Amino acid sequence: MPGDNIFKDEASEEKGERARLASFVGAMAIADLVKTTLGPKGMDKILQSTGRGHSVTVTNDGATILKSLHIDNAAAKVLVDISKVQDDEVGDGTTSVVVLAGELLREAEKLVAAKIHPMTIISGYRMAAECARDALLKKVVDNKADSEKFKSDLMKIAMTTLSSKILSQDKEHFAQLAVDAVMRLQGSTNLESIQIIKKPGGSLKDSFLDEGFILDKKIGLGQPKRIENAKILVANTAMDTDKVKIYGARVRVDSMSKVAEIEGAEKEKMREKVKKIIGHGINCFVNRQLIYNFPEELFADAGILAIEHADFDGIERLALVTGGEIASTFDNPESVKLGQCDLIEEIMIGEDKLIHFSGVALGQACTIVLRGASHHVLDEAERSLHDALCVLSQTVNDSRVLLGGGWPEMIMAKEVDVLAKKTPGKKSHAIEAFSRALLAIPTIIADNAGLDSAELVAQLRAEHHKEGCTAGIDVISGTVGDMAERGISEAFKVKQAVLLSATEAAEMILRVDEIITCAPRQRENRM
Repeated sequence: MPGDNIFKDEASEEKGERARLASFVGAMAIADLVKTTLGPKGMDKILQSTGRGHSVTVTNDGATILKSLHIDNAAAKVLVDISKVQDDEVGDGTTSVVVLAGELLREAEKLVAAKIHPMTIISGYRMAAECARDALLKKVVDNKADSEKFKSDLMKIAMTTLSSKILSQDKEHFAQLAVDAVMRLQGSTNLESIQIIKKPGGSLKDSFLDEGFILDKKIGLGQPKRIENAKILVANTAMDTDKVKIYGARVRVDSMSKVAEIEGAEKEKMREKVKKIIGHGINCFVNRQLIYNFPEELFADAGILAIEHADFDGIERLALVTGGEIASTFDNPESVKLGQCDLIEEIMIGEDKLIHFSGVALGQACTIVLRGASHHVLDEAERSLHDALCVLSQTVNDSRVLLGGGWPEMIMAKEVDVLAKKTPGKKSHAIEAFSRALLAIPTIIADNAGLDSAELVAQLRAEHHKEGCTAGIDVISGTVGDMAERGISEAFKVKQAVLLSATEAAEMILRVDEIITCAPRQRENRM
């Protein structure tokens, strides 16, 4: 019959059952891809780019793995997106959110096969998610009032977050670093003022927290190596015009002496500029761009420390930390805000010399220096530490805490099961399926550790039918253990974000009944 295909040649469509199958399969494949990285015994993945340089990343951070994949399946892209959002929002739980959404879809597939309408499944999932969240809210602990307890909560959360990462061997050391850094922020969630510097060499244990700011630059020749009560001008300006640029300009002269005159004029211009800068009453000048030898000489003569080519991230953070502003013109010194700090000195870390600013205006600023065997180890360590810092800074604001190790999932599954038994109609099947999907997380944690998951989850379920139970899966000893005793805690905010994002993503994919792929519109050739 003519007219049944209304699309152009390059477009294709899949309808009904086939479309749903394609989206389920794509989403579950993505979930299976990252689920082996879940939990304290999760494995890492190597991501190798086929581009220039064949760069290699070794990671078990769900968001990093998924960000690096180029995916064709539309439903899989939805899961990649929720993992990115989870990473931006709370920093941790990027793998859990994808795994949970994948499990919800796996359960939904069985229900759809049993002729239950997707909308019925969605409304069941909605009810179940509400019920699960309420179950968690009843069980949260909030120790904001007692600062000692709160600090130990933060330590536990940091250690739990780090235990599934590369830093798990030295997790006490790094948890302490992360907690100290976040406590200095005094409740702000802006991690800009915590700077992380990576220096290969030594072992991960040699990493330390330094109060103040470290700039990864060397101090120039003939300049003071140590300055007290520094007044710092942070600038982004060209300091390289004391020579005539031969390539860009065409200057016709009739003798060499004229060239010398031009150079003299250029030098004079530079000298004027340097005078203006010195006129600000500073003793340290940090520039984003290069500083040529001539102005550097002038600064050295004036006893001013001049630092050139500080990277953009570096100077923005330096301006933030020392309380200055980035200047690019120097005509009215009164309107320029100078940065201040007590002491600038040169320090050595490993083989490298760096510049250390201590006693900075923004008291919350600090620098974490990571040491490690290679660049790959350091990159992964930075990602792990960043996750811990994000979670802690969120927890300082929203101080509700839960136990970890599969305990929250069991609590939610138990409440959701009760709801399923009370709910009449087909929705109850969907609610029951939601509870099975929640149980998949402790199951996968146990599977990744090579334990007998069916046995352990059954034991755990029996334990949870007692009142006030704090049991979870203790991966280290391979049994059901007491999470409160083990000090395994998680932030409520992370768990809530995982639950709600995963449910919404699963709903979105469930609603799909047709996938239309079309080529982009061709540009018309108007020549």
